[in-house]
Amino acid sequence: MTNTNYPKAIRRCKPTRVYLLPALLACSAATWANTDSSSTSVPDFDSQLPVLGGDIPEVLTTTRLRQPKTRVPGSTTVIEGETIRDLGLMHLYEVFRLVPGMTVNFVGSHQPSVTYHGTSHYEQRRMQVLVDGRTAHRVTLSDMDWKTMPVPLEMIERIEVARGPNSAAYGINAFLGTINIITRDPADTAGVETYVGSGSRGYRRAFGSVGGTGEAMDWRLNYEKRRFDGFDTNDDGEDFHDGKDINSFNWDSRLYLDNNANLELRAGVVDGVDERDQDKGGSLEANENPDIDLRDYHLQAKLNYQLSQNHFFHVQAAVENYKRRQDYGIAWGHAAVDCLDNGTALYAEDSQGDDICFPDGDPEVFFADISDSYEDTRIELELQDTLLFSEDLKLVTGTGFRKDILRSDTFFNGREEIYQSRVFGNLEYSPWRWLTFNAGGNWERTSTTGEDYFSPRVAANFQLTDQQALRFVFSQAVRTPDAFEQDSDYGYTLRNVRPAEYADLEDTRITIDEAGDTGLDTSDKELEEERITSYEISYFIQHAMDEALLSLEVRGFKDRMRDMIGGIIQLKEWSLENEYNIDQKGVEVEGSAEFPGTTLRASYAYLDQDTWYTGILSDESDTLERMSVRHSGSLAVIQDLRWNLKGATAFYWADEFNRKQEQFERIDVRLSKQFFAPRYNAELAFVMQHYLNREVELSSDNIIEDHNQYFIEASLKF
Repeated sequence: MTNTNYPKAIRRCKPTRVYLLPALLACSAATWANTDSSSTSVPDFDSQLPVLGGDIPEVLTTTRLRQPKTRVPGSTTVIEGETIRDLGLMHLYEVFRLVPGMTVNFVGSHQPSVTYHGTSHYEQRRMQVLVDGRTAHRVTLSDMDWKTMPVPLEMIERIEVARGPNSAAYGINAFLGTINIITRDPADTAGVETYVGSGSRGYRRAFGSVGGTGEAMDWRLNYEKRRFDGFDTNDDGEDFHDGKDINSFNWDSRLYLDNNANLELRAGVVDGVDERDQDKGGSLEANENPDIDLRDYHLQAKLNYQLSQNHFFHVQAAVENYKRRQDYGIAWGHAAVDCLDNGTALYAEDSQGDDICFPDGDPEVFFADISDSYEDTRIELELQDTLLFSEDLKLVTGTGFRKDILRSDTFFNGREEIYQSRVFGNLEYSPWRWLTFNAGGNWERTSTTGEDYFSPRVAANFQLTDQQALRFVFSQAVRTPDAFEQDSDYGYTLRNVRPAEYADLEDTRITIDEAGDTGLDTSDKELEEERITSYEISYFIQHAMDEALLSLEVRGFKDRMRDMIGGIIQLKEWSLENEYNIDQKGVEVEGSAEFPGTTLRASYAYLDQDTWYTGILSDESDTLERMSVRHSGSLAVIQDLRWNLKGATAFYWADEFNRKQEQFERIDVRLSKQFFAPRYNAELAFVMQHYLNREVELSSDNIIEDHNQYFIEASLKF
């Protein structure tokens, strides 16, 4: 096979762009195996290896192996990028309302939170999120910043969500599941693509992409600008300062080294402002909005190499750097200064529950600057090997290493380094056509506890027919405390103190001891790992009719979580403990029906969750239930119309947040018109979002004044 044919053969595999090694090379292996070395034509290998979108959908996220849904050991949701764009979703985090069991809401100053089964604090620490195989969560706080992620919706090929513990494949962070965001292959985006959008609440978005293909390299460079004003007002009817203005550049390329190897190179830069309202963000009585200036970047290189038709591996290295500058001023009255001088906790209360140090009406006499700034770096190395012994016996193994470098005067009083190492594997074996076993596990060691952990998973899939299967899955997982939970040295240093009479307080560091209620201080307590044991019974069927393709997946689960870390993470109160237990069970359903010109999609989840506190600080707590909902789901219809028109509507709902009668209900409608010409195609679209529920959910500051939101979009490709 010549180098001329090599890139073309790879491009025939474009549906498998997931940047897990079996994705690209399993497809290319079939191509190479069926290509005459002297031929200049591209063989039709689709019959040799099923591709995504074939008879049975295939996923790669759950085990790192390419598997049809009849063999995969667990329920996995697949959301195609085209579906995201057809439904008119404006933000990446909104996509996950399509996933049964996942909840999307907002905390703080319009900070989006995406969680599975609700076990989340303000920081989302129990889901592994990948972008093209690269870990995407921030290092210092181990949470997801969905507002600033450099993933334009136009560049999404598909998103796979493995629902249920997935630490057997991805380690500690995959405690409740894994989100894998897969971007489009550069070979599929050659040319120029542009997009502009505008709408309610100051929504503005612009996107541009340019790329090309060649015998030696495929490449793409894109830019995105996002501006959004967030919620309209706070609970007091005042303007809510919670918008964003984000810019991002991304480079994505693949170099073809020879017939057996290719190198993927990616890089990205993000900068902008994440606005924070002074009444919802900041500490120590901020007197200005503590906006965040961000400067992030990532670098990623991945070498894919094929040793034979059935044996291939990848080596991946990635560096991510998050730099957030958040400096702001504070203002105190005489009482606060006196408290600091005499050792009274700044947030102490009297017997009537009133503030001692910050009483109403105390005039501001003391001013200083403090900082929530931090910079952290993640360095990741991974080696993954895939060996296909036969169609019935497949093995993936690998090892990884991660180093986190944390720098913050506020959160760590300087510099902290964290190390993780792991070994993982999964064996798929089908002794008979109707039965498939999966057995996998991940061994991991982390410096936050200095101990080793093993997370196993075993599953049996009974293939009732060629189009349906019944799964039985058992898995266990752990999540260790992250650096901020375990090793923080949390405190604010007073800078630029004024007036001069308070100069002796310059460089004073205020920690939990000086600020909080020491009776609730657990910051010196050594935390242990969280543990989950999960049982799943699920059923998948896909049925082809004369003019329709129907699919249905039903998941029943029962989870037992122990030693969960819960409590409050604030300077005024730090009460984290391993003193929460959760028992939960439920049912999740998702289905679709595809007719000529029509697509229907539906999801539903029911969650019965019992949480109890086993410690001694308080007799009850709902910190792990705040994002839990009893019922949630979605219903979407996409319809091709005459005159190159396309219509789509979707209904999203979630109710009983935190066991209260709080609900989220919204109907979206999108109508688009496409224009086709020999050298370009264009699209104009109108989107309306209608909020049915006029009561805010979760936070009293999440106020949208006009419950009809309008947006217009225009795109051009040539």
